[in-house]
Amino acid sequence: MNATVEKFDWKLTIRANIIKLKLVGLWPSGDDTYRPNWYTLWAAISIGLFIYAHNFFQVVNIVFIFDDLQAITATIFVTLSELLTILKTYCMIQNMGILKRLMVSLNGDIFQPKNDRQKRLVQPSLTFWKVNYVLFYVMSSGAIFFWAAYPILDNSVKEHRLPFLAWYPYDTKISPFYEITYVYQIFSISFIAVTTLSIDTLIGALNMYIGAQYDILCDDLKHLFDAEDSSMDFYRKLVNCVKHHRAILRFAEDSNSFFNWIVFLQFFISTTSIGITMFQLTVVVPFSSEFFSLLSFGLAITVEIFIYCWFGNEVEVKSNNVAYAVFQSDWTNAPIELKKLLIFFTMRTQTPLKMSALNLFYLSVDTFVRILRTSWSYFALLHQVNSKK
Repeated sequence: MNATVEKFDWKLTIRANIIKLKLVGLWPSGDDTYRPNWYTLWAAISIGLFIYAHNFFQVVNIVFIFDDLQAITATIFVTLSELLTILKTYCMIQNMGILKRLMVSLNGDIFQPKNDRQKRLVQPSLTFWKVNYVLFYVMSSGAIFFWAAYPILDNSVKEHRLPFLAWYPYDTKISPFYEITYVYQIFSISFIAVTTLSIDTLIGALNMYIGAQYDILCDDLKHLFDAEDSSMDFYRKLVNCVKHHRAILRFAEDSNSFFNWIVFLQFFISTTSIGITMFQLTVVVPFSSEFFSLLSFGLAITVEIFIYCWFGNEVEVKSNNVAYAVFQSDWTNAPIELKKLLIFFTMRTQTPLKMSALNLFYLSVDTFVRILRTSWSYFALLHQVNSKK
């Protein structure tokens, strides 16, 4: 790598994401994993109190209202998404060593842009991830705001109605238990939202980084024979490209092993949640606070799935460009031995890399469209059943 080129900090793009993960107890400082210290204690208390306990109270309530289909429908789409946060936090804690290694390797020399041209080349991917990051947070913040406010805006606070239906081992209609529980629910859902959004956008960032590395690799291959006098320089650059390609594959394999189960269950839960949310929008009072909370939640879930599928799709598209990048270089004047190596390398890179969920569902735009179609089918079924009543 050219020594005159300032080192590119890949983690700078996701700095805000890492800060949020630190706040919720899911990112130990430095390159370490969890150790017996105060931070680990904070992680156990915060995750246990605001994620596990909040989910427990809601699940117990579902057991009590299991015979009430309308009440179940009104709560299950949110509860399922909240329950998935338990799996996400478990996968984060379980794979923290892998994630920290990924961050270290990301800023290693082999993943560094070689020049300003390559820095400009990867910038659109970084910017697009930031746009989706902000959009995801805006939609989720809107849902939380309306969930927190609609008992007040609908004057149901006088009836001591809570933002979320849940069971508690005390009477929540008595002051100050009502106020304390109200604040606890809002703080818990905010904590869950920050946790979920940070993990989801981190997964999107990992896929975005893989795609950006393929951009750099393709650029190196296109300029393989530029401004070099010695054939040995060609061999050295090709060897570096091979090492870079292998490093990308290792990075992708570790990333996929981290989010396999998360994406697999997220696809199923999001499909159901989007369908039920669309149905709920047809039965609540239009343009009420509850209506806007449902609309924001539905849009947030859609953006969440889009982040998974779009950046996963980018990995497949950009990895497919490697073989073509070789032939876009000035290879015709290369030594015959080097041409043979180029052909061998091209054959090894003809199969595009696909990010998947347990090798059952690929992260692609096609999968995103199928999820939306399935959600619409669920909505149509629920709407048809409800119209016959």
